Amino acid sequence: MSRHVLSFVSVLALAAGLVSSHALAQVAAPPSPAIAGPKDVPYVAPLDITVDMTDLDHRLFKVHEVIPVEKAGDFVFMLPKWIPGHHSPGTDLQRIADIYVHAGDKRLEWTRDPVDMYAWHVDVPHGAKTVTVDFTYLAPSTSNVSRIVMTQEMIDLQWNFASMYPAGFYASRIPVNATIKFPAGWGYATGLDTATKEDGTVTFKTTDYDTLVDSPVYIGKYFKTYDLDPGGPVPVRMNVMGDKPDQIVATDEALAVHRKLIQQAYKLYGAHHYDHYDFLVSASDKLGGIGLEHHRSSEDGVQTNYFTEWKTAFVGRDLLSHEMTHSWNGKFRRGWDLWTPNFQVPMRDSLLWVYEGQTQYWGQVLAARSGLYTQQQELEYLAITAASYDNLPARKWRALQDTTNDPIIASRATLPWPSNQRSEDYYSEGLLIWLDADTLIREKTGGKKSLDDFAQAFFGIKNGDWGVTTYNFDDVVKTLNSVYPYDWATFLRTRLDGHGPDDGHGAPLDGLKRGGYKLVYTDTPTDFYKALETRRKANSFAYSIGISIAKDMTIASVLWDSPAFKAGMAPGGTLIAVNGRTADVDTLKAAITDAKTGSEPIELVVKVDDYVKTIRIDYHGGLRYPRLERIEGTPALLDDILAEKK
Repeated sequence: MSRHVLSFVSVLALAAGLVSSHALAQVAAPPSPAIAGPKDVPYVAPLDITVDMTDLDHRLFKVHEVIPVEKAGDFVFMLPKWIPGHHSPGTDLQRIADIYVHAGDKRLEWTRDPVDMYAWHVDVPHGAKTVTVDFTYLAPSTSNVSRIVMTQEMIDLQWNFASMYPAGFYASRIPVNATIKFPAGWGYATGLDTATKEDGTVTFKTTDYDTLVDSPVYIGKYFKTYDLDPGGPVPVRMNVMGDKPDQIVATDEALAVHRKLIQQAYKLYGAHHYDHYDFLVSASDKLGGIGLEHHRSSEDGVQTNYFTEWKTAFVGRDLLSHEMTHSWNGKFRRGWDLWTPNFQVPMRDSLLWVYEGQTQYWGQVLAARSGLYTQQQELEYLAITAASYDNLPARKWRALQDTTNDPIIASRATLPWPSNQRSEDYYSEGLLIWLDADTLIREKTGGKKSLDDFAQAFFGIKNGDWGVTTYNFDDVVKTLNSVYPYDWATFLRTRLDGHGPDDGHGAPLDGLKRGGYKLVYTDTPTDFYKALETRRKANSFAYSIGISIAKDMTIASVLWDSPAFKAGMAPGGTLIAVNGRTADVDTLKAAITDAKTGSEPIELVVKVDDYVKTIRIDYHGGLRYPRLERIEGTPALLDDILAEKK
């Protein structure tokens, strides 16, 4: 064929292609068939779920389920996605393997839903009354993969990764019979009620799927249970598992403090919302750290020295008072957009400043009232909290209300510049707002009323009921007004939607001032500040040059707009030298101190990737550490708040 003929044929082909492309419109794929939404009707019969956790070597959870079915055809089963307390979607879906479905002896091929990756479809044959679902949860072996939930000494069984459930029903309307298998001789505890038990095998009483997912099981080789409320209205227990036997032994002093916590909680709320409550405590540096609330229990990951060094290892003790408070605030009373009928319906986090913010407040108050913290330790904790938000550049552009979306936006991932991004600030800035409200009520009523009255009116209703009672913003305002009439809607919205008392420069610290204290900075850290640095394995100079240094001299963080930031520093480098000397923490402290009386900048040599940089920081303010100082001649309302309730 000649080149002329080829050229002519090519032109014809091109023209045909152009005609074809114009003739055919873009056609979108049809939408996927919708998965049936949850209905408030009873499921046909109980699910039977068995979880075998005896393979510690491979860290496997082997799950076997028998799921009753009503009819032939498309059947959808799901892994829980939106887990209460996480405030965001996500179970470790990528760790689910070996999924096999059968109807009798017939294997059924499954198809993952093309839109909801947490849902699977199977075609149930005629005559089948049940389907069985078997799968494996591949528990992480290293913490850089995900949170460790199984070690050679302990197991944290969370049902959201170890069970599946049928679509189309409220989770609370699906009955469940659950059985667990674990190494013989180990102890266990959970919010579930035991039906039968043998060594290494436990079957729980029939419950509903909503309660099952809200009731993790802690299982440990070294395990001990303490009664925290002997003779109380319902059992309250502290169940402790540790990496070693001595880590589960609570001293009489420690036990007395935890028992006092229960009494102070009852005096605060005036009611309880469980038929028994179990602290599930893991004293471990192997199991992944956790603090997660449940209605009748809580998962509380503490340091291995929590009991063994009770007199000195005090940082973090507020975890138990915080998580227990959630039984009232978050589980019993829940924001209306956080309650969902099953675990696939998305949650909305707009009221987390109540759910978590007020829980953070009461967690600290109860820690002080019970003795988990001394009053001085609590004051030092509050100073650190106040300073962190009083020096937060991100306040200028991002309101606190928007941070309630952060669990969904960031999924608690490490942020590159947290001081200019904000994180889940509704916790601790929320604490400052509720302190502001408490001191305002106390001041206006001459001490006759307080936020304690709000707690009883809002959380102390329906004594003994452990259902869910929802609320909205107006309900919060209405209850505050019942305690003390005030423009609470404006009070709250100004603090939630605004940027601070000085256009983003400064945190809401009126509660401290009205409480009789002011935030100041000195050149000596408080005991709490030093203990926190030890626990975090880093030294913070946030309020002087604006950096935090890890023990290996890497730059852990740089405060946005700080002197170090303006000089060109960023997180991730390694500090090599300070003013010509080999870098260490003491040398850096000395350089910052010396610069206060000198005029020369502080000279730092920093290794960043393959480069070595000299950075000169023109700062002469000396070391600055936060603490609270009494305002002379003012009522010490904060002392009253932290005092034991008689």
